[in-house]
Amino acid sequence: MTSQTTIDAAGSGDKADRVPSDPSVQAPATGLRGHPWFTLITVAVGVMMVALDGTIVAIANPAIQRDLGATFAQVQWITNGYFLALAVSLITAGKLGDRFGHRQTFLIGVIGFAAASGAIGLSDSIGLVVTFRVFQGLFGALLMPAALGLLRATFPAEKLNMAIGIWGMVIGASTAGGPILGGVLVEHVNWQSVFFINVPVGVLALVLGVLILRDHRADNAPRSFDIPGIVLLSVAMFCLVWALIKAPEWGWGAGRTWTFLAGSVLLFVLFSFWETKVKEPLIPLGLFRSIPLSAGVVLMVLMAIAFMGGLFFVTFYLQNVHGMSPIDAGLHLLPLTGMMIVGSPLAGAMITKLGPRVPLAGGMAATAIAMYGMSTLDTDSGSGVMSLWFALLGFGLAPVMVGATEVIVGNAPMELSGVAGGLQQAAMQIGGSLGTAVLGAVMASKVDSDLAGNWTDAGLPKLTSEQLAQASEAVQVGVAPVPEGTPGAIAGKITAVAHDTFISGMSLACFVAAGVAIVAVLVAMLTKQGENTEAGAGMGHI
Repeated sequence: MTSQTTIDAAGSGDKADRVPSDPSVQAPATGLRGHPWFTLITVAVGVMMVALDGTIVAIANPAIQRDLGATFAQVQWITNGYFLALAVSLITAGKLGDRFGHRQTFLIGVIGFAAASGAIGLSDSIGLVVTFRVFQGLFGALLMPAALGLLRATFPAEKLNMAIGIWGMVIGASTAGGPILGGVLVEHVNWQSVFFINVPVGVLALVLGVLILRDHRADNAPRSFDIPGIVLLSVAMFCLVWALIKAPEWGWGAGRTWTFLAGSVLLFVLFSFWETKVKEPLIPLGLFRSIPLSAGVVLMVLMAIAFMGGLFFVTFYLQNVHGMSPIDAGLHLLPLTGMMIVGSPLAGAMITKLGPRVPLAGGMAATAIAMYGMSTLDTDSGSGVMSLWFALLGFGLAPVMVGATEVIVGNAPMELSGVAGGLQQAAMQIGGSLGTAVLGAVMASKVDSDLAGNWTDAGLPKLTSEQLAQASEAVQVGVAPVPEGTPGAIAGKITAVAHDTFISGMSLACFVAAGVAIVAVLVAMLTKQGENTEAGAGMGHI
């Protein structure tokens, strides 16, 4: 499917940047403009900022808390505000790209994300930091689906998987490498540098985007906006993600938690009903008649539950149980990062040759084995054993990150590539939130059930209910609740009990994650090559 040359006044971009609508005409990519591989480099620089910010900030949070005098709840919102804005806005942002062009939305996203990052570095209060983190999430939502839309429109079918493989490699490496870079910057510069680093990266992405990106617009791209659909979907997503974020604090059985979950379900039902009535829906529900596309969305959710949920506890395990510095903990995750970097392009080539079904099922099987292996780690596990399971996890995740993305985007029509990209990213964000919340609940439940007995068995003084609750909260993140001035022998016992109890909780959480990955193996068998994948319009030889 090709793109139109005449666009209504709402569109922007020079006519020279657009692709001819006559399918018999192939405008060669002379020089930089519209060149597929240069396009890939450009969007990779942009998405790197967004992916990096998902994990790099976690390392800076303690320094931000000390410097700005923030409470623990306020610091949580540095992360929650970002992910909430990102998750709620992704699908709508993808629709904006389909409507106005992915080049425009990508460039606006880059500018806004870099500007918000700089503003955070200049902020002198926690309120401003959280506010600009929300803006980061909103502009990141513009940027991510646009990147996939540009790749879909630029690369031919036989090269698309390889391009998505490299794109996935950048996201995986940035996500896993965030703690390392964050640790170096916080330790040797300051917490502000974690955000200031996005400014030059954003400038580079902007310059490359202006010089290289070509505007692709499908002939039958949407002409109107489904405002009620946008409102219903956004509020439904907000209620869902808000409930997942607050459930650990409120409790899974709390009325507030179930009120937001029930409200989310009701709003999703109303959204689905409305989408069948409107002329140009935000998400044409006919998309989900494609079993492979629907399976790809579910697979992305399940993968993110296992990956993000499991990785959440591993960082506490490395730092609080093994006593590693943030930099050392990041270095211990290098096998995971390295296998994702190496495996993603290879997975793209394999999927092109074999189709997605076998690589996706194999990848989730490897992920299940890795998560089971991580459930066997204990307080004395050495670096070699940890590296083995981390490397296997990266090896398993690489084909899923690439293949599920191609299945979702490739099975959507070209004019809905932005919405499909938004679906892919939203599925990953919701899966990550679900993984952290559900596996966090598993961890908390196990710690609550084991801690009192382990404490008594160690011969430690009995705790009041309030003291036990406080101790349990500390143990859930691997911290030993040793009061100041405690004699060394007793402190050693408390530490041993805390770490053993944390390990039991982490083991159960990783075991549940392995079960989720096994379910994902079955879902992967429903996928197949994108039916609508076709050569990008207006490109030259690759």
